[in-house]
Amino acid sequence: MHQDESEPERTCPNCHKSIAVSRLWANQNTCPCGYHFRISARQRIRLLTDRHSFRELDGDLQARDPLEFAGYEAKLETARISSNEAEAVLCGTASILGQPCCLFAMEPAFMMGSMGTVVGEKITRLFEYALAHRLPVVGCTVSGGARMQEGLLSLMQMAKTSAAVRRHSDAGLFYLTLLTDPTAGGVTASFAMEGDILLAEPGATIGFAGARVIEQTTRRQLPKGFQKAEFLQEHGFVDAIVPRKALRETIGMLLQIHGEEGRHENHAV
Repeated sequence: MHQDESEPERTCPNCHKSIAVSRLWANQNTCPCGYHFRISARQRIRLLTDRHSFRELDGDLQARDPLEFAGYEAKLETARISSNEAEAVLCGTASILGQPCCLFAMEPAFMMGSMGTVVGEKITRLFEYALAHRLPVVGCTVSGGARMQEGLLSLMQMAKTSAAVRRHSDAGLFYLTLLTDPTAGGVTASFAMEGDILLAEPGATIGFAGARVIEQTTRRQLPKGFQKAEFLQEHGFVDAIVPRKALRETIGMLLQIHGEEGRHENHAV
């Protein structure tokens, strides 16, 4: 079938070939070579959840400018327009292969999913909701780290979200994290790496400080592929690398196994 010459294309940064956007969409924004393009939070939710099952929570919360940081209000407005989202994370309830859960997905087009006070508050509230309703949590991370325009207030979200994750865990509830490209900084140092099971998409960059910063600080050359998902799996920091096509089935299966009903069934066997 002849391809319309006017159809938009994207160039893959891995294989450097041009791919029709329609072909990428049909393949869940994954290049035939295996490279995973970034997708929006709502695309992620549609990919993972059962049709029409997602119900958003706290969608009206928006960041302010608590420190009156120069240019921050304008940057927030630009981020809202470019992402069509109120903040850098979407939270809500959903079902995945019939398994009920709470879910959050971070938005790369909103200041690269950076964590400020509202992101921390929304994720904390989600874990509190999950605790109150005895639900597992599935978290999809993509972030450059804590939001510098909010200073220490953003860094405080690391402890705040971690405490909420701990309360949820202490109640015997399941938390699964999906690490996507990139997951970095304060998000990596808090809720991103605190899941009971850590999955990652192929080729995702995952780390705390940037590779250049580490090399300059340690004065040592880093191994090839350092901070890539495959390197982290090899060294025990990631449980499994799952291609995007298989994520919904994999997460649904894990929710069934580790949910309260699944644990009771396994115990009875």
